[in-house]
Amino acid sequence: MASEGLAGVLTAVLAGQGLCVQSCDSAPAGEPPAPVRLRKNVCYVVLAVFLSEQDEVLLVQEAKRECRGSWYLPAGRMEPGESIVEALQREVKEEAGLHCEPETLLSVEERGPSWVRFVFLARPTGGILKTSKEADAESLQAAWHPRTSLPTPLRAHDILHLVELAAEYRQQAKHPLILPQELPCDLVCQRLVATFTSAQTVWVLVGTVGMPHLPVTACGLAPTEQRGGMKMAVLRLLQECLTLHHLVVEIKGLLGLQHLGRDHTDGICLNMLVTVAFRSPGIQDEPPKVRGENFTWWKVTEEGLQSQLIQRLQRSSVVPVNR
Repeated sequence: MASEGLAGVLTAVLAGQGLCVQSCDSAPAGEPPAPVRLRKNVCYVVLAVFLSEQDEVLLVQEAKRECRGSWYLPAGRMEPGESIVEALQREVKEEAGLHCEPETLLSVEERGPSWVRFVFLARPTGGILKTSKEADAESLQAAWHPRTSLPTPLRAHDILHLVELAAEYRQQAKHPLILPQELPCDLVCQRLVATFTSAQTVWVLVGTVGMPHLPVTACGLAPTEQRGGMKMAVLRLLQECLTLHHLVVEIKGLLGLQHLGRDHTDGICLNMLVTVAFRSPGIQDEPPKVRGENFTWWKVTEEGLQSQLIQRLQRSSVVPVNR
């Protein structure tokens, strides 16, 4: 029964769905992490990439004093009480004058758990493009520009790789369509699909406290945790049950994202695909030994689920998470 339940959970996570966070298997040392509050101890930013059939990119001209007149993708900070999609739609309407729908999450960028930017590929669904006559404190205007000939000056060049990422995704999608799931979460945390692969066999690390489950690690907001980024929370959990000095840990990327935004639940949970392998060459038929009783390796035996997981691993079919 436990393996059947785990198979259902893994299937849901691979499909980009969210799951309620009941508890965390790993947390920073010291006091338990406090609930996150937008604009108090965390900042979330949304950004949209629009590409037309003519290979044009939608840009907005900045109105802020420090970057007035420069161009950038529609972007802005989330407000308390908003879902991630609601924030994206508001920012695009304010800055570009357009209604929109997100197509998929393109990437997640972080500067530690307290600053996270969600980048979407989006499409316009209505509205009227903002002109210089409608200039206000949000933006001076919006305009479509050829992707290969963007205007100058740009507010920052960090958007260049995002535009190319969107163009590459349009040509050949590297991951399934992924959109945020509206589920409550009090913390910034990560649910791990931590895998070990041997030949055509895959093991997944499972938490055993309570019902068997995919382990969840809380991201601390203290300066020491900020410096290590979200990767620190992943490594902390793995260090608690594995001897890492003879292992290679690779964080592949994001399988799904959940956030609610209402009722003061500003936390996020990222479902992360992680691989664990031995450093020394040679074929290892069994996963590394687990210390303690809080975790174990689950051998994925259901053929369809195993092949799906192997495919996602081989193709790195995930949303990239960048620092």
